[in-house]
Formats: sequence, structure tokens, C-alpha cells
Amino acid sequence: MRHVFTAALAATTLAAPAMAEQGICYNCPPQWADWASMLEAIDEKLDIQMPHDNKNSGQTLSQLLAEESNPVADVAYYGVTTGIKAGDRGVVEPYKPALFDEIPEGLRDPDGKWFAIHYGTLGFFVNVDALGGAEVPQCFADLKKPEYRGMVGYLDPSSAFVGYAGAVAVNIAFGGDLDNFDPAIKFFNELAENSPIVPKQTSYARVVSGEIPILFDYDFNAYRGKYEEDGNFEFVLPCEGSVRVPYVMSLVKGGPHPEVGKRVLDFILSDEGQAIWTNAYLQPARPVELPADVAAKFLPASDYERAVAVDYAKMEEVQSAFGERYLSEVK
Repeated sequence: MRHVFTAALAATTLAAPAMAEQGICYNCPPQWADWASMLEAIDEKLDIQMPHDNKNSGQTLSQLLAEESNPVADVAYYGVTTGIKAGDRGVVEPYKPALFDEIPEGLRDPDGKWFAIHYGTLGFFVNVDALGGAEVPQCFADLKKPEYRGMVGYLDPSSAFVGYAGAVAVNIAFGGDLDNFDPAIKFFNELAENSPIVPKQTSYARVVSGEIPILFDYDFNAYRGKYEEDGNFEFVLPCEGSVRVPYVMSLVKGGPHPEVGKRVLDFILSDEGQAIWTNAYLQPARPVELPADVAAKFLPASDYERAVAVDYAKMEEVQSAFGERYLSEVK
């Protein structure tokens, strides 16, 4: 009887479907950049399951450093300056995915420590219905007006990369540069008198709910709200100008599933992977033309001429000093 049971158990085991491979991505939040669709595609196309993760860029780097002797993640996603920092701190493994060479120079580490996967342009994600009848603001300067008191949000620039990108945009808009952040400090101190909301993590849902009527955020999140949520949402590219910023990924050094990580990164840079980003209103890192129906949903190209690229290595170099200055000088 024992032999019959053992044989039956073995047959059942052999017939069981293979389990999906597992992987860990740090900072892949489902409500940011439509990572939900990307992770779903990775599951369907590669049979790799990766859980959602709501860290921000700064938290991701801190976790990678804390776990350096025993890594947990396989891949990581962050703003470009944090990616550069991760490469410098030695917590990522050089890897050049397929089609790596099609990413423009300056947007990829020559050794593959980090590389852009898509771009965003910073502006205002506005819940028009939550403005209480106020006009949609068109400029950074507008946000200091009394009618927007308690309505403006921006992520903490000492922690979240989108917050720092917002600070760089503000700084350039008012005449500063990466060697002089006085205009940004002045702006945030003036805005502080209008009771802004300063969360540390992704706040898409808080804009959709109306809790934060105006958020410094990227165009792709605002377009997602405009075209996919119930409500009245707009993206505003500030009249003073703004910045375009890439987001990057890396293979984690010593991660538990390195081959899984490589397959995921290959897929994200593939034509199919890049197309998923365009469906989420992101500009792809590789020079892929936007589908006409997606391009039609963006602001006119003439508006985007106000958004500039910056020296991202320099931006990373001065990020920490700005974060410390923000914490000490902005009340």
C-alpha cells in the first residue's frame, strides 16, 4: 500500500504545473508610471512574478546600502541622480541589456551600472474639481496666491526624487542653476506660508481623491488621471519652464535571482516593453516614435519646448547638499 501511495504522490508531483519564477524590484509602485501594467506584462510574458513595492528613490538606495552584505532585491528603479549614486556606491552590478546601445549617450552609464528606461516632464497634476472654483494655475508663481492655500503639494525633495526634480525645475524657472539653489529655497519658503502638503511618497491617489488638488508631478501621471480616471484632471507645464528627467534601472549587485533580473531588464528595454511605457504616457528611453493616438493626448510640442534637459551627473552631485539645505532652511 505504501508503494502505491508513493507512486501516486510522485505522479501528482510530476503533473503539477511549474511555479512562476520570483523576482524583487525595489521602487516599482503600481500607481506610478503604470508599473502595474509592466509587472503584469512581466508575469504574462516572462512567467516572472514581482510584487508591488512603494518605496521612493531615496528609500530604495538606503535599503540597498543597508542590505549590501545580503541583498534582497534583483533590480531597482529610481530617478537618474539616485541611479548614478547607486552606481558610485557599488550596490549595483554592471549589465547592458539587449538594445542598451540605442539609449542616447548621457542617459546610460558606459559600463551599464544604470540606464534610462523612460522620461517624464515635471509640471502640475491638477484635480480641477478640487480647486473650489479657483482657476487652474499656469505658473509656479501662481501657487503662492491665497486662493491656493492648502491646495499645493510637492514630494519631500530631501527624500523623493520627484521632489528634488521639482526643486530643480523651480530653481531654473526663477534664474538659478545647479551651482545656486537660492531661488528654490526662496520659493519654497514663500510657498510654506501658503500651507503646502509635503508627503514623502507617491501621491497619485491623493490627487485623484481631491486631498491634494495641485501636485508637482510628471506629465505621465497627470495624463493618466486625465484620460483614465473619473473626474476633471489637467497637466500644466509651468509658464516659467520646467525640466525633463529620465528614470533609470539597475541590476542589483549580488541579488538573489540575477538571471531573473537580467531577463526583466531585457524585456523593459525591448520594443514590447517600451510600448507599455508609451501606453502610460511616458516618453521611451530608446528613440521610439509615440503612437499617434498617444501623442495626440499630450500638450502641444510647442509647450514642451519650455522643458529643458540638465547635466544629470551634476544634478546628482549637488542633490545631497540641496536636501540638507532644504531641511535646514525651509520652514
